[in-house]
Amino acid sequence: MKVILTHNNYRISGGAEVFYHEIGRILELNGHEVAYFSVAEEDCASPWYNYFPESADYKAGSVLSKVKMFPSMVYSNKSKQAMARLIKNFKPDIIHAFAIYVRLTPSILDAAREAGIPVVMSCNDYKHICPSYKLYHHGNVCEECKGGSFYRAVVNRCSHDSLTFSIASSIEAYVHRYLDIYRKNVHTFLFASTFMAQKTEEFWGKESFQWRKLCNPFESKKFEATYTPEGAVLFFGRIIDEKGVDVLVSAAAKLPYIPFRIVGEGPDLESLRQLAETQQLENIAFTGAKWGRKMDDELKQCAFVVVPSLWHENYPYVINQSFAFGKPVIGSNRGGITELVADGERGLIYEATNASALAETIRGLYTSPELIKAMGKRAKNFSDQTFNDETLYQTLMDIYDEVLS
Repeated sequence: MKVILTHNNYRISGGAEVFYHEIGRILELNGHEVAYFSVAEEDCASPWYNYFPESADYKAGSVLSKVKMFPSMVYSNKSKQAMARLIKNFKPDIIHAFAIYVRLTPSILDAAREAGIPVVMSCNDYKHICPSYKLYHHGNVCEECKGGSFYRAVVNRCSHDSLTFSIASSIEAYVHRYLDIYRKNVHTFLFASTFMAQKTEEFWGKESFQWRKLCNPFESKKFEATYTPEGAVLFFGRIIDEKGVDVLVSAAAKLPYIPFRIVGEGPDLESLRQLAETQQLENIAFTGAKWGRKMDDELKQCAFVVVPSLWHENYPYVINQSFAFGKPVIGSNRGGITELVADGERGLIYEATNASALAETIRGLYTSPELIKAMGKRAKNFSDQTFNDETLYQTLMDIYDEVLS
């Protein structure tokens, strides 16, 4: 089988790019031919680079230049033509799209339809239904755009708290809805969580599109579980508003006898450090970002992990990583987190904005070392059985074969 994988960025800068490249690795490992299609960037080492289109830089330049380039950020003819050229030369059986908005733009989906090539699309955020892609702004979950009321993004300044970006995102959403560019061109949408699929049904209408579940690629078996209930309570990830780290800090303030480690960087790091210092919270250590073996060591040594997200996270990689090390997770009741944690099985769930509820949940688990071990073992077993190359490949082939038939 010949597959084109397409995503905005070729170079790995986050979980989305890991997903993109891991799907390619697994396909190639099983003998399939894979072509990659992304935006052209400097120092991008890909044999398919000659097909990569240039993208408008919407973060640079004057207001006038941004206005001029705006149409190409909604629908890029350059991207469409480049994709058509790749399709003609590579002759794929199927195209698997990931995040393509703003940079590549969904114009490439029209190129696939015109060439008669079916498309599946992995959605890891809500951009297909929400101008800001998060269903969240200024500290609150938001669904005001439901029913096509995308002007609410302007009223609420949903995109980067900027009127300009919010107007642009709103217009983009109206254009894509008018063209029906996603549902018209995508045969099957792929979601890692049932929550995201159901939320999409709420916006688009049930049975108005086809979807299947495809969990994120992750090789859990290569990690060894360590059960250390005496360790610290760990958060790791980007320290930004929607991650709810401020709620975790407030909970930690109620538990001075329990150690907490917050691993990561982000725009809210300094303000949270200052908050902890002001309140003289000596049980919280802010370590900055850690990667590779240093991050593995944090996971090995912790008692369990907290995922306090305030937005509807689809399927956080941090939970996969935690389970692979045999660590239960206390997670907020948002998005796909509840599906992964399965309250009482592999961790515990609490009301996202309630710091007191989080503190009580942490206290209850931390003072129950046998429960930490039991949940950790269930988490590891679940992870090893669910997240491995063989399972993902078989699921992917079932989806591709269904589409091609």
